Amino acid sequence: MRHIMVIATAIALSLGANTSRAAPRDLTPILLPKPAAPGKAVQPFVKVNAPVVALMHVRVIDGTGGAVRANQTIVIENGKIAAIGADGMPVPKDATRLDLSGHTVLPGLVGMHDHLFYIRRPNLGPQLHSEPPLIVPEMAFSAPRLYLANGVTTLRTTGSVEPYTDLNLKHAIDAGELPGPHMDVTGPYLEGGKSFFIQMHHLRDAADARQTVAFWAKQGVTSFKAYMYITRAELKAAVDEAHKLGLKITGHLCAVTYREAAAIGIDDLEHGFFVNTEHDPGKAADTCTASDGLATLHAMDPQGSDARGLIHDLVAHHVAITSTLPVFEQMVPHHSPWWPQAMATLSPQAKHDYLLMRAHTDALPPDQAQQRALTLQHGMAMEREFVAAGGLLLAGPDPTGNGGVIPGFGDLREVELLVEEGFTPEQAIRIASYNGARYLGLQDRIGSIAKGKDADLVVVKGDPSQHIDDIENVETVFKDGVGYDTQALLKSVQGRYGEY
Repeated sequence: MRHIMVIATAIALSLGANTSRAAPRDLTPILLPKPAAPGKAVQPFVKVNAPVVALMHVRVIDGTGGAVRANQTIVIENGKIAAIGADGMPVPKDATRLDLSGHTVLPGLVGMHDHLFYIRRPNLGPQLHSEPPLIVPEMAFSAPRLYLANGVTTLRTTGSVEPYTDLNLKHAIDAGELPGPHMDVTGPYLEGGKSFFIQMHHLRDAADARQTVAFWAKQGVTSFKAYMYITRAELKAAVDEAHKLGLKITGHLCAVTYREAAAIGIDDLEHGFFVNTEHDPGKAADTCTASDGLATLHAMDPQGSDARGLIHDLVAHHVAITSTLPVFEQMVPHHSPWWPQAMATLSPQAKHDYLLMRAHTDALPPDQAQQRALTLQHGMAMEREFVAAGGLLLAGPDPTGNGGVIPGFGDLREVELLVEEGFTPEQAIRIASYNGARYLGLQDRIGSIAKGKDADLVVVKGDPSQHIDDIENVETVFKDGVGYDTQALLKSVQGRYGEY
């Protein structure tokens, strides 16, 4: 109970917090351009498309973290929220009226670690051995549909392996040619001298880091991500160049620690506190470790002085943290639920490989299972303490790992895990919507439900404020006032994720 009260106070205070030391450009015209009419390829998924729509008799969780409001009416007009109030309020005579009794409306989710690729391990065998190289195929067809179907109306790609594909995909979605969310396209991974993935460019030095950021900013990407083997000098050059251009940079780090990155000026750190390598055995300057931070987190007391000092440094440097709990729960035996609708989207080979890896995890010896469970608990506790200290927590699923984190479904699971972590459902939804919008500088347009904001809304059956797993029951997703049919989108990609 103490955590809930402290978290509620910190969330309220963080409304006025500065989230970055950069002087960011206003990216609103790029990330949220003027809506285009749904084209031929999008029309089959449109469920509601009228100049004026009234969502009636609905429960509202508005994304501010405030109390749920029952028996509400939301009027959408020309893609905007024109009015919101109690049932009985005036509704335009020409409105298309939808009776949503028994349903809840949430703001569209803002996914802050939402890749458009999948990880494939060639010839994966029963002992989990595979042949090199590890391959990262682009999911330009299935991933955008999966995100939109599950309520993600805006996302940050948070690292790209095919940046031109991502940019072209964004333009096609914005033009109404393809279904999908609004996109903040992150440039190609800023990786150091080695990498797990063969598609990544290896930075040669700080000058290369600076030139890479400058080049891709000219191509139209709107954010950057540093990766595991980048050095401090390369990271500083990338951060300085991104900030000079008014763009932000995040990182899944390993060779560089969290404190080092904060001092350099990074804007955001990915994966909660799971990849801070500061106290990993054998950690040397500019060198990645074998455990990639899990050893540091496992040994860290979330209530101890070292944890408090780290969190203080991050908050003082205005560094946001992106929680990606779905990919880390997969390492804990029997923690990830079996979600038939999500599994139905996997290609036969992807499903086979995931089941193989999941079975291996579930069969771990008790001591290893306990160690992993404790590490997950520490990670959750650190995120709670970060928010209680005034830090800005963002949310995303990171659909990678063992293949069990599916776009869109993973974003919903992240909200559920934030509740397991200790937040109220209303606070968890705020983290997954408003906080991401604020980081991107879009909070005046999206992230919460209020008059004048874009009509990016998620309609779910049930009441997630009482039963958080009701958030899984997405029926209709409004983006710019157009309602998309979740089941139609999911049916179109059934058995395709992992293939294309």
